[in-house]
Amino acid sequence: MNPASTGEIDALILAGSPVAIGVSGGKDSQAAALATIAYLDTMGHTGPRVLIHADLGEVEWNDSFPVCEALAAHLKIELIAVRRKAGGLMERWESRWQSSATRYAELSTVTLVPCWSTPGMRFCTSELKTHPITAELKRRFKRQTVINVTGVRRAESSARAKSTIASEDKGGQLWHWRPIADWSVAEVFDAIDASGLAAHPAYRDFGMSRVSCRFCIMSNLADMTAAAAQPESHDLYRRMVALEACSSFAFQGTRWLGDLAPHLLDASGRAALAHGKSVAAARVQAEKRITMPMLYVKGWPVRMLTDDEADTLAGVRREVSGLLGLASGCLDRESIHARYADLLASKPTEKDHF
Repeated sequence: MNPASTGEIDALILAGSPVAIGVSGGKDSQAAALATIAYLDTMGHTGPRVLIHADLGEVEWNDSFPVCEALAAHLKIELIAVRRKAGGLMERWESRWQSSATRYAELSTVTLVPCWSTPGMRFCTSELKTHPITAELKRRFKRQTVINVTGVRRAESSARAKSTIASEDKGGQLWHWRPIADWSVAEVFDAIDASGLAAHPAYRDFGMSRVSCRFCIMSNLADMTAAAAQPESHDLYRRMVALEACSSFAFQGTRWLGDLAPHLLDASGRAALAHGKSVAAARVQAEKRITMPMLYVKGWPVRMLTDDEADTLAGVRREVSGLLGLASGCLDRESIHARYADLLASKPTEKDHF
């Protein structure tokens, strides 16, 4: 199966533009790298070529980076590793919870914000992968147009089904190329096997259908169960369940990671999880009393609350703060009115954006 290309990408290749191939250790990026390098050779590409890997920290499989290293050695090109300066994804989830609790305590948000990434809010991808990779490529290849290759396939999801073969970013310095967008899973594995390289062991040894984080917000139950069966994931599992318990937010919406393999938890871990789930149920019930007009829009209140609304919000805040042990302010009508007034007075206007 040949890689797909476009006239714009071919022109950049012939002009010797740098080519950076994002590799995670997963099958699609591995196959995309193999197909891309072969295509570049055929086209007579003379520019620099690199593989680039975003290190996600503890959530990453032990074999992910070694698979990338083996690929780089096979292709005889440089492998760059980038990472978020403030820590890996697990640290991001934990710090997000601390930030959410602080913001709630000071009434900078009306309801608690989940600590986990979600399918609709994938900061795990934007902050841990896209931003570090983009920043490094722009730093390394200043004033050059870079071809950024990814292993996106249209068959992976309804969202990715809309992917184009190539697209230019807003700044114009990067062209995103998806050379295996129309490949099937079988074609991906055929390309890897034909190269003589081994695919990530999570596929054929662990029995997983996809490889990203050990426990991914996008994973199905079968993959989550397979991940939990691997000894290397047990410490991470316990750390993630501890965050579920203290935050009262399940890892996948209503699916608790702690229910997946409770035998991996000790008695205190199981007790903490049970308490966290009871807190979650009580928190959800309490927050149902908050109406839409009481919520902030883009981080700001839209109007002052009525006295009844302020009383309702005060009651909810006292209940939720007590459930989670938060030292919150603004627990009565007067302090809530004062907080809303302060926020409305400092709310940016349209003029502030010009």
